[in-house]
Amino acid sequence: MNAADTNQQGVHGNAGSASETAIKVLIYSDDSTTREKVVLALGRRVAADLPPIKTHEFATPLAVVNAVDNGGFDLLILDGEATPAGGMGVCRQLKDEIYECPPVLVLTGRPQDGWLATWSRAEAWTPHPIDPVALADSVAELVRARLAKRVSA
Repeated sequence: MNAADTNQQGVHGNAGSASETAIKVLIYSDDSTTREKVVLALGRRVAADLPPIKTHEFATPLAVVNAVDNGGFDLLILDGEATPAGGMGVCRQLKDEIYECPPVLVLTGRPQDGWLATWSRAEAWTPHPIDPVALADSVAELVRARLAKRVSA
């Protein structure tokens, strides 16, 4: 088992006051550099009005499916270029198999691949190379929608 398959807490998960519940973000990519870029782009918070981010990195699709099946994540960021299973296929599988699957943001290979992310049922996508501002903005939007849904439930 790859060390990235375990539920590792990102170094950015400890910011904020004790009264805030961190936003749990799952990051999937077989490429440790891509995972690192996502963690750095998210920083400690994606927006001032949101709780801090706590990241969990995964390198294999099986580990992702098991982790999401166990629950507790607020957002999933899946690398569409990952191998052996790309994030879009993993996203579609999760949306089919996991009741109330968290929102998913897919990292696409090109801007033109947004339609594939739509096919996978991802709520958002952003292309490689990772634009930290665009990624943080997309994550903030998805998290706000998720938190609003919780409040109204």
